[in-house]
Amino acid sequence: MLNLDIKPVKKDFIDIAWKRLDSLTKPPRSLGRLEEIAARLVAIYENPVPEIKKKAVLVFASDHGVTEEGVSAYPKEVTSQMIFNFLRGGAGINVLARYAGADVVIVDVGVDYDFGKIKGLVSKKVVKGAGNIAKVPALSRDDSIKCIEIGIKLVKEYHLRGYNLFATGEMGIGNTTPSSAIVSVLTHSSVEEVTGRGTGIDDETFNRKVEVIKRAIEINSPDPSDPIDVLSKVGGPEIGAIAGVVMGCAELKVPVVIDGFISTAGALIAYCINPAVKDYIFASHNSVERGHKKALDFMGLKPLLDLNLRLGEGTGAALAMTIIEAGLKIYSEMATFEEAGVSKSDK
Repeated sequence: MLNLDIKPVKKDFIDIAWKRLDSLTKPPRSLGRLEEIAARLVAIYENPVPEIKKKAVLVFASDHGVTEEGVSAYPKEVTSQMIFNFLRGGAGINVLARYAGADVVIVDVGVDYDFGKIKGLVSKKVVKGAGNIAKVPALSRDDSIKCIEIGIKLVKEYHLRGYNLFATGEMGIGNTTPSSAIVSVLTHSSVEEVTGRGTGIDDETFNRKVEVIKRAIEINSPDPSDPIDVLSKVGGPEIGAIAGVVMGCAELKVPVVIDGFISTAGALIAYCINPAVKDYIFASHNSVERGHKKALDFMGLKPLLDLNLRLGEGTGAALAMTIIEAGLKIYSEMATFEEAGVSKSDK
């Protein structure tokens, strides 16, 4: 299932896009990154006149056994409580997705709570919480692959329903801890370089978090040359599912907007499995988590926004969707010099 047909975007479509962009009624390249976004969308969709039809933010939720080590400011029960808030439409991601005109899809891949059959929740539970990585691996290798496959399959399912712009989000108390471990291992960075304060922990909790991550890496010995092993040893279900979303979008040739640190850890897993996924990823923002920039730099991704965000859920990605759509509207709706009867620069 993970041997997907993922290829880099075709340069021919980039050239087609820039030819039109440079003919629009403006000084060349004067709309900066909006133009870059448009050119990338033309290449991703392989369509000289692309259209964003329907947008979805896929929010994956899971619990993490490492919360037992006191690495978060919140108890793990908040994960399931926030899912109910998502389903009622009262969370940050609901508000910003409504603003962006995107649908929110809440997916349980590993919450340690029995929701039963509840309207609006997509149940894809693989485990009831990841293992405490300070003592045991997060997941078995088979369960890690299942989580990735869930992300791939969901993207394909929603693509068949007409969605062609996806964003990733997550919910899981404690999940900046496994994300820091993943980024440390895969970018060959020290734990201190990539560990932040998550939900806003104090100095004592932060120092404990760093030591827990170091212990997790030492005990589990994840292999940096095998991203699935890294996911299994020190990751989590929602991180694996996000990796699957990135891979699924790349195979389908549709763009995926990644949110903050946890989503970027998932994208990093996908990138290390197949670097060609990079062409299909838009990095929405640079969060205050110090490991986020390290992971983005490793993949060569430049974030669209820098707003000191650290909520997660897909909030930054939903905001970035509005910028991405703006870039495409400039490309599609702005008049050319010829159409407008405006003289071009003679320089």
